[in-house]
Amino acid sequence: MKQIVLASTSPRRKEILEGLGVEFKVVGSNIEEKVNENLSPPEIAKQLAYLKAKDISNKINGDYVVIGADTIVEYNKILGKPRNIDEAYSMLKLLSGQVHRVITGFAVIDCLTQKEFIDYECTNVYFNHLTDNQIQKYISTGEPMDKAGAYGIQGKASLFVSKIEGDYFNVVGLPIFKLGVALHNHFDISLL
Repeated sequence: MKQIVLASTSPRRKEILEGLGVEFKVVGSNIEEKVNENLSPPEIAKQLAYLKAKDISNKINGDYVVIGADTIVEYNKILGKPRNIDEAYSMLKLLSGQVHRVITGFAVIDCLTQKEFIDYECTNVYFNHLTDNQIQKYISTGEPMDKAGAYGIQGKASLFVSKIEGDYFNVVGLPIFKLGVALHNHFDISLL
């Protein structure tokens, strides 16, 4: 039986897999996340996910399947993790009252066969209009600082989201439906 390795130290991705009762181990990749500005947001997310999975698959030996993922928030431009409070404020102000896209690229690599599968998921997220006070109170929780787009839908920012179109888990950081289908169809691995 192949063992699953998650090439990510994201607590949210870990929680999603744990919630399914999947046995896996975490081996975080520390690749430099350089992006090619000429690529589309889905291509960037896929490329970064692949680089993470490839990094770890090159470092471990055995009957492993490595999963890499990268989530980006896009509204007219890519919004990464905020570097400071001012950047978090600017991002949340930009998203206020708007519809933005959350794109997660994922890559799966079989360490023995070198078989690879790369895909992405996209979810539209509708934000309510946010007051400056709401934004400042949210930032004061510290929650936005390690998240693309400066928010986490699974936390206090759930109060900002009026609706989504697509996979909720994709917004959290791992499109588990598409990933499950890919593992089943291409690697003969069931997450059930």
